Amino acid sequence: MIDTKKLFDYDKSLMSEKVKLIAGMDEVGRGPLAGPVVVACVMMPYDEMIDGVFDSKKVTKKNRERLYDEIQKKAIAISIWKEEQDIIDTVNILNATKLSMKKAFENLTIKPDLLLIDAVKMNICDNEKSIIKGDATSYAIACASIVAKVYRDRIMEGYSKKYPQYDFENNVGYGTKKHIDAIKKFGITRIHRLSFLKNIIGEEECKRIYLEREAK
Repeated sequence: MIDTKKLFDYDKSLMSEKVKLIAGMDEVGRGPLAGPVVVACVMMPYDEMIDGVFDSKKVTKKNRERLYDEIQKKAIAISIWKEEQDIIDTVNILNATKLSMKKAFENLTIKPDLLLIDAVKMNICDNEKSIIKGDATSYAIACASIVAKVYRDRIMEGYSKKYPQYDFENNVGYGTKKHIDAIKKFGITRIHRLSFLKNIIGEEECKRIYLEREAK
């Protein structure tokens, strides 16, 4: 059951004389075989709640799209950053995620008094709090979760037009059977993460393609 007020009240309980502006940060796309990892950092006002905000994984696509538009209209500040598969393959997915988080925070036009991050510990500002399952605990993190999810899904829907065999419009890069079958049949695309494909196309083939990409 979605209880936005519980998340909203959690954030408000963290406010004080020194904490007036709270930003939430979340990532989407650590697990897929293809496409970027995306981080959103979102600062919301707390005089009005957008009902329905919750962990983006628990919200229907139709409602995510609606909430994305509402968040965009009402947010005090939003920053989005993505790192593509070449960076993911070079520094690994965790470091690519952390790099995206750092960049997303740095690009906020207004700096918060408190930064709430879903699960990851960053130390990128003086006052931050890492929260396990933050997208189901904090209103600001849940807003960031929705923004990052819709933003990334739209990227992958765009790629589905360029690479129609891989069903990106439905799997958004995750390793579904249809996606894996397409890799085995058609090979990989430029947006596939080689570091995630060793068990599918083999480690030696991944090394060969990586060196080929590096040479270009």
